[in-house]
Amino acid sequence: MQIVLMNKSHLDEIVEIEKDCFSLPWSRRAFEQELSNKLAIYVVAEEDGHVWGYGGMWHVVTEGHITNIAVHSKRRREGIGDAIVKTLIEIAEEKEMIGLTLEVRKSNTAAQALYRNNGFILEGIRPEYYADNKEDALIMWKYLIAEEDILR
Repeated sequence: MQIVLMNKSHLDEIVEIEKDCFSLPWSRRAFEQELSNKLAIYVVAEEDGHVWGYGGMWHVVTEGHITNIAVHSKRRREGIGDAIVKTLIEIAEEKEMIGLTLEVRKSNTAAQALYRNNGFILEGIRPEYYADNKEDALIMWKYLIAEEDILR
């Protein structure tokens, strides 16, 4: 398994993973737009010519906002999601971001555990964030720079 930057050749499989993983999947067009978005950074987990997972974030000023992370249901619990998260953290550190943030469904305890295991902490709640069922989102952060250094 290798983690590489996403490109157009990955889109068909990414769209299939989206449909497999999410009740409100992003469209192919949305991912095409992300490829031309100067703020967006996306990676994929590839093995033997197949994409098994992907993740992305927006680099906004000094922060990273993780937009989505997904692993095909056939390959979950193999460390693919963890490798994607770790790669996004490494990229954020290389770009000297002060931290990473994301929203995750309150019911998605597996994703919450993945993020906690990578140093993310709960910082807040967005009530009724998800349009499909009005579920709350948990706001999680991973700080890459100590608070006293951020305030300087």
